[in-house]
Amino acid sequence: MNNIKALVLAAGKGTRLRTEGINLPKVMRLADGKPLLHYVLTALDFLPRENVILVVGYQKEAVLDAYPQYPHAVQEVQNGTGHAVQCAAHLLKDFDGHVLICCGDTPLMQRETFQSLVDIHLKQGNACTMLSAILDEGGNYGRVLREEDGSFKCIVEARDCTPEQAAVREVNVGAYLFRVPELLSALSQLKNDNAQGELYLTDCPAIIKAAGHRVGICDTCSAREMLGVNTVEQLQEVEDILRGR
Repeated sequence: MNNIKALVLAAGKGTRLRTEGINLPKVMRLADGKPLLHYVLTALDFLPRENVILVVGYQKEAVLDAYPQYPHAVQEVQNGTGHAVQCAAHLLKDFDGHVLICCGDTPLMQRETFQSLVDIHLKQGNACTMLSAILDEGGNYGRVLREEDGSFKCIVEARDCTPEQAAVREVNVGAYLFRVPELLSALSQLKNDNAQGELYLTDCPAIIKAAGHRVGICDTCSAREMLGVNTVEQLQEVEDILRGR
């Protein structure tokens, strides 16, 4: 696994999680006694720690003090997931392997799911493989649109969806595996012409496909494990699941 690195997005403030007296970055909020980030890093422990890069930002010292053994990049201003990865690009530019990108606030993600993403990516020889899940209701997640032959077409963020696209039940989990040279090329082409005015990492797979490279989909993620933590209610839900394991 020395030709694979991971990038864990851990820069967020977690505004909707803020409760009186708690001033931590989102990934350091506790669930069942451990930070959300702890569970993500445990699921990535099939990779050497020196190959797992944390992208930190808000209250970055709290993250780095807790996890000093991991390399890191800093996203001073949060301007989208694509911008977060751009902030770490200098740590990848001389690396000719693959990078697994995931979120630090998804503590239910399973090691086996990450490994299946790696296996499918390498087996199919993809330049990019994204992780997807099927939900009863797509909600606020980006929709995965497929071509008529079932192959990847693009990802459309929920707030940019047409009514027809919003009815799609396959959603983007927010975890990807990229071949690094193609990722770096795609990052340089990102534009912020969207509803949030941000640089979306979700645009990279379509850019890579348009350049003639193969983009695959790994649909092995369950609806439960992709649950991210954005609100106090979601934090409680995740904690209840962790305690029940």
